[in-house]
Amino acid sequence: MKKKWIVTILFIGLVLISFNSFSQKEELKIGCIAFYNLENLFDTIIDPDTTKILQDDFTPFSAKRWDSEKYNKKLLNMSDVISQIGTEFVPTGPAVLGVSEIENRKVLEDLINTPKLKPLNYKIVHFDSPDRRGIDVGLIYQPKYFTVTNSKAIYVDVSETGGYTRDILLVSGVFDGEVMHFMVNHWSSRRGGEERSAPRRIKAATTARHHIDSILKEDPNAKIILMGDLNDNPTDESVRKHLGTAGKLKKVKNGKMFNPMEAYYKKGIGTGAYRDTWHLFDQLILTENLLGDDYSSYKLHKALIYNKPFMINNSGRFEGYPFRGFVGDTFQGGYSDHLPVYLFLVKNK
Repeated sequence: MKKKWIVTILFIGLVLISFNSFSQKEELKIGCIAFYNLENLFDTIIDPDTTKILQDDFTPFSAKRWDSEKYNKKLLNMSDVISQIGTEFVPTGPAVLGVSEIENRKVLEDLINTPKLKPLNYKIVHFDSPDRRGIDVGLIYQPKYFTVTNSKAIYVDVSETGGYTRDILLVSGVFDGEVMHFMVNHWSSRRGGEERSAPRRIKAATTARHHIDSILKEDPNAKIILMGDLNDNPTDESVRKHLGTAGKLKKVKNGKMFNPMEAYYKKGIGTGAYRDTWHLFDQLILTENLLGDDYSSYKLHKALIYNKPFMINNSGRFEGYPFRGFVGDTFQGGYSDHLPVYLFLVKNK
């Protein structure tokens, strides 16, 4: 497990070198976009208007003994990671950050008001989802870089397989003078088995693709970034076939989107681990208009996985795995069972 983390760190080093490959006379604007699964960011209060499965696990009276002390520790841990993402090139970190596994708007408000994030003046886009586990997706953004013009929750109808899942969050706006669209996803888990649960993720993929195609039909030059915990890997059918992605730039044609995370996955690098196998469920996927070397407008430079040593277990049964908040009902005081992903967009000044 440890060797794979060394490989990822070397990839980050290569990014430092590749930025130097631009002409020294060429001044660049650099924007950071990120996604992070916050792993069960619940407050300690029971909402009497909901009957959610996980909600009752995160109260002071549950087996987890989820209280204000643990909650505040979780908030500080999450804000510590978020405040560092992308700061090798952008001191203020992510201009736009999609998140998943949040209980409600309140936990996002608490998060952006932590000491490390409050100075960045993050704003929130959030809608309640019908998810039976009581978790939503959301987006936070720095208004000095991004102005929201429209947002909506897109319903993913999985009624044929029973139950509900998270909505897809679509946020449109102006990123430093350019129209951009961000889609935050958290597709259905593999609970019950990968094959049995696959139709739910395929439904989410086809729903997302339908809305992407609608945006592109209205504006063929649209710049769209789909992000999220897809609960499938970059090479799985839901992503490759139904979302319509390619892992190599030369294969991005006929409406396909570019998935820069596929190259990491093929090298055995992931954002989470289960039974000594790495998966890469957390992904950033872009439309063709964000690719190329014409830097008169924002284009993708590099996508990365954020993985500092403090975010990884350094001993015990889960040595080398992401350092999470709980193992069962035992509080570990860690971060998340997922690692964040992020990318840099660049353009000429």
